Amino acid sequence: MEPEPLRRAFFARDVHEVARALVGATLLVGGVGGRIVEAEAYAPDDPASHSYGGRTARNGAMFGPPGHAYVYRSYGLHWCFNAVCGEDGEGAAVLVRALEPTHGLEAMRARRGLEDTRLLCAGPGRLTEALGIGGGHDGLPLDAPPFALLPASSAPRVRRAPRVGITRAAERPWRYVLAGSPYLSRPLPRPARRPPAGRRRG
Repeated sequence: MEPEPLRRAFFARDVHEVARALVGATLLVGGVGGRIVEAEAYAPDDPASHSYGGRTARNGAMFGPPGHAYVYRSYGLHWCFNAVCGEDGEGAAVLVRALEPTHGLEAMRARRGLEDTRLLCAGPGRLTEALGIGGGHDGLPLDAPPFALLPASSAPRVRRAPRVGITRAAERPWRYVLAGSPYLSRPLPRPARRPPAGRRRG
């Protein structure tokens, strides 16, 4: 039995709660998509967030009601997909960075011109191209077609790490990933090695 899609109330809470809860959920656009394996939180008091400087024509959807899409073009090259969350007008969103493709693989391969399943959605630009997301999706509700977000079938093991691809507030561990997934946009940083313990003097 297909699980009930996530409703807008799911997004009306703290951006970190939403980012963590989205890992393991399934994102579909027109029936094409897969399991979310990587997401990043962006809060209004965050220098790396588009909402940090206030509302503009570009980021208007980010200040709209939770449970809607915020889609923007990054560096004029590719689209990025975000889920607006928090309170209405707060300016918080979760960037979905990577999926494990599970639905409509042939459609994704055709859009990307690529056969390698691991690389179809491993990065925000790759993801939007594979799912056919563009500027026309900006501001659309996430609980209505063409979108569908289905909850995780089981509790995933989530790890936190610093965000990637930004220069400000890059040290904040606001990147949430599915532990052990080969579909991440970038591998997790390796933990620092502990120096060998000194010999005890006897």
